[in-house]
Amino acid sequence: MNKNEVTYKDLSKWHRLLLIFISGCGSGIIYVPIYMKNVFYEPLLMGLDITNAQLGFLSGMYGIMATLLYIPCGIVADKLRLRTMCWVGFVTTAVLVFWYATMPSYSTLVLIFALFAVTTILIWWGCRYKLLRFADTEENYPAVVGFSYALYGLGGLSINAVALVIFNMTPDYVQGVRYALIFLGVVIFALGILAYFAIPRFKDEIVTDPDKKFNVNELIEAFKHPGVWLASLTLFFVMIVYMGMNYTTPYLTDVFSASLTVTGIVGMIRYYGIALISAPILGGIAKKNGSPSKTISYSMIAAAICCGALILLPGSSAFLIISVVIIILLGFVANGGYGITSSVLTETHVPPHIFGAATGLLSVIGFLPESFMHQLFGSYIDKYANGGYTIIFGILTASAVISIVFCFLTQRYLKKMRAESN
Repeated sequence: MNKNEVTYKDLSKWHRLLLIFISGCGSGIIYVPIYMKNVFYEPLLMGLDITNAQLGFLSGMYGIMATLLYIPCGIVADKLRLRTMCWVGFVTTAVLVFWYATMPSYSTLVLIFALFAVTTILIWWGCRYKLLRFADTEENYPAVVGFSYALYGLGGLSINAVALVIFNMTPDYVQGVRYALIFLGVVIFALGILAYFAIPRFKDEIVTDPDKKFNVNELIEAFKHPGVWLASLTLFFVMIVYMGMNYTTPYLTDVFSASLTVTGIVGMIRYYGIALISAPILGGIAKKNGSPSKTISYSMIAAAICCGALILLPGSSAFLIISVVIIILLGFVANGGYGITSSVLTETHVPPHIFGAATGLLSVIGFLPESFMHQLFGSYIDKYANGGYTIIFGILTASAVISIVFCFLTQRYLKKMRAESN
């Protein structure tokens, strides 16, 4: 081992926690500008002066570009230093956020969201899970991922709380969006500086043999591993539930006439705040029962029930409190299930040397819904008004059920592998 390279054993407990903080809290912040509509849907809709479908297409453009970049980002993650990917990803994203804050034309916004995929996916995403993988043991990975999502929730909740204050202090939504983005850009830039000084050079984090650089065989090996496919297809449908639940924000506004303060607070709690406890709890359960896939299936059963209840709930202001309770519960199970889905990779024993490539495949398949669902769901609202939410929640219910099927198939695969090894 190079004397300048380390393993997690060489780091103090606090240093390892700092690395988990950068991965968890950092991911809770770096994606806030991209997914700002998850909490501040109406302010963005009005501040940018665009339609529901156009707002959805911005996320869709990001999703399309991300889909194209997930596999190469996994390969890059196996070849470049974690420190480099992390700090460069933060800093370049901050630059784009400052550009976004100038409130450019819609066509320029589409370009910015496409470039966001380059900085946050191709450059930064590859180190998200791999940094966690090198910060602790494989056995602790589910719990570490769960804890990182608690930090994800803390980061997102804190940053959005400040954004809500900014929105309430500004005279109109245009200025609110601009000042909130400037604030976000400063924080993301600061995270880049922290990452540069905090992340060490890890042993075996990159392939040093020049003959193996960008070896496509690693991708092929990951492609052939059944665990990668089971994890990816589970994530695909969990992702629909996880991202689709964000339409409960405009749902509260359109159906129940909830105020910006109410929708903002509920949105922050549902998307970020609940992650403070949901991911660690489900991560702990997954570690205790030794099966992330079983734990995910439990969370998706509850998610299906919640989405079905929202379909049946009368659209009257008298049911606002009940809807909020259901939405927060949905946030708990969807956040928790999503937070530990990548653990199916370790549950199915995907080897460390292809973990980056496996993460890339997991991402390109699992996050594919991002490329189409936002524009599709936005068009449902534009076309059918409040009736569009019935369609959306119906899709979420079906997706939760299908994800349960893939969790069951994962259990069958593991049972077969154990039988063959005996």
